[in-house]
Amino acid sequence: MKLELIATATFGLEAVVKREIQSLGYKILKTEDGKVTYLGDERAIVKSNLWFRSADRVLLKMGEFMALTFEDLFQQVKGISWEELVPPDGKFTVTGTSVKSQLHSVPSCQSITKKAIVERLRDYYGIDRFQETGAEYTVKVTLLKDRATITVDTSGAGLHKRGYRTADVAAPIKETLAAAMVQLSFWKAGRLLVDPCCGSGTIPIEAAMIGRNIAPGLNRQFAAEGWDMIPGSMWKEERQAAYQAVDYEADLRIQGSDISKKAIRAARENAIEAGVDDCIDFHIMDISKLEPGAEKNGILIANPPYGERIGDEKVIHHIYQSLNGYMRNNPGWSLFLVTTDKEAEAAIMGRPADRRRKLYNGRLEVCYYQFHGKKEKKDASIHR
Repeated sequence: MKLELIATATFGLEAVVKREIQSLGYKILKTEDGKVTYLGDERAIVKSNLWFRSADRVLLKMGEFMALTFEDLFQQVKGISWEELVPPDGKFTVTGTSVKSQLHSVPSCQSITKKAIVERLRDYYGIDRFQETGAEYTVKVTLLKDRATITVDTSGAGLHKRGYRTADVAAPIKETLAAAMVQLSFWKAGRLLVDPCCGSGTIPIEAAMIGRNIAPGLNRQFAAEGWDMIPGSMWKEERQAAYQAVDYEADLRIQGSDISKKAIRAARENAIEAGVDDCIDFHIMDISKLEPGAEKNGILIANPPYGERIGDEKVIHHIYQSLNGYMRNNPGWSLFLVTTDKEAEAAIMGRPADRRRKLYNGRLEVCYYQFHGKKEKKDASIHR
C-alpha cells in the first residue's frame, strides 16, 4: 500500500533527514520547516524507524485539508478510512497544535477529531463501545493557517532514544543532533575523529554507529510494532537485515576525552550498551593536553559547555584558548562545534566560520560552526 510518511526533524536538519530518506530509496514529496514528507509503504515505516539517525519521529499522514469550522474538521476526519488502520480493540489518543488558525482551541480540536474517528469506526464495526485494550495509536491534528494535517505516530518514544544511554551527565546533547553533526562534517571511516569535550560520549558513539553501519533503532521498540497493518515478520526481517549490514571490519579511529572521571565512566558504559566500545578510545584528559599524533587532517567535533552547562567563565575561556592553540598548530585539521555562545567563533578561530547552521538542541537554539582545515598542497614538480 502506498503511504505518505512524514519524518519530523529539528529545525535546520531537514537537509540531513532528506538525505537519509533518499539513502533508503524513498521518493521525497515535500520539504518544509521541521519535516520532510516522502512516499513509502508498510516496510518503509519499519526501515525508517530502524535507520533514521537525525529525524525525531516517523508519522503516517492520514489526511490534509482546509478546516475553517469545527464542522469542516469533523466531516473531513470522519471521511478518512480509519478502519484500514485501527482495529476494533485499538486504543487511541489525540494530541494537537494550532497556529494562526480560526480553530484556535486545541482541546476542542482534539475532542472533535476523536469524536469523528469513533463515529467512523462505530459505523464500520457496528459496535457501540470501544474497549481500547489493543495496540496504541497516537493521532495528531496539526492546524497551520487553517490547514489541518492529520497524522499517526509510528515511532512512540522519540527516535533520539536509541536505548544505549544508561549513564548520563548534565545537559547531554541529543543523539539525533550528534548524529547530524557527524554527518555534516562528512567524516568517513579511516579518518581520525576526536571529541575533546565528550561528556557521556554521545558524539563519538554516534560516529562509531555511523562508521560501523549500525542501525540506531536496533535496541528499542516502536509504536507501530503492535499494529495489525504491519506483520511482525516484517519487523523481524528488517532487524535481521540490519544486523547483517553491520560492518565490523570498518577502520574506525575515534577518540573521546573529558576532564571529568564521571563523564568518561558514563561514556564507556554507554559505548558498551551501543556495541561500539571496542572502536572508541575514551580517556580522562584536560583539553589543553590534546595532541594530534601523526594525523595531519583529522576532525575535531565538540559540544563544549554552554547555557545551563556553563559552570565557570574561566572554564570556557580555557577550552576556547586550548582549541585556538590546537587549530593554529594543526592547520590541516577541521573543527566542528555546536554552541549558544556567539563569541565562540571569534574567540576560537579569530575568523568567520566557513559555514554556520542554526540548529536546536532540545528547545535550546544553538549554532553549528564549521571550520574546514587547509588541504595539503600536492607536489607540482615533474619527475623525469
